[in-house]
Amino acid sequence: MLEWKPLIKKIVIIALVIIVCYLLQTCIFSHLALANVTPNLLIVVTSAFGFMRGRKDGMFVGFFCGLLLDLSAGTYFGMYALIFLLIGYLNGLFSKLFYGDDIKLPIVLIAVSDLLYSFVVYIVLFLVKGKFDFLFYLRALILPEVVYTILVSIFLYLILYKLNVFIDKEDKRSRSRFV
Repeated sequence: MLEWKPLIKKIVIIALVIIVCYLLQTCIFSHLALANVTPNLLIVVTSAFGFMRGRKDGMFVGFFCGLLLDLSAGTYFGMYALIFLLIGYLNGLFSKLFYGDDIKLPIVLIAVSDLLYSFVVYIVLFLVKGKFDFLFYLRALILPEVVYTILVSIFLYLILYKLNVFIDKEDKRSRSRFV
């Protein structure tokens, strides 16, 4: 028999994390822009849940993070949902290498995910429209955003890691009732 309470609790926690990070990214950090860029907190959330919880959870979180961006600022509806879904999946491939106390792999994966995201957005939104100045885009937007995202992700990752440990404890507790 499937225990619904832990699943619902997990979904509510993840939904709250996504909403809070979305609001922080769009409302708070938009006023704290450095070099005209803001950190991409939704990439951090998608990457973190991908490599902490696996491909399915990474895709789930990524899809809903992207869907929020599509609803608020999407030029092509579904574009961000697809990009974030793929980033969640790709990070989920590294879940076997994940060790919670080691922050090096998460930071590298978050940086690579942000670079991949920015590159795909450049191709879809700029290159298609004939704007070929990739080096300017790289220097002015991509690299500063990656640096800012990495700095913020060091702190955000620790919070997400603690939430993941809590979710894992709840999952184990609910499974132990039926064994």
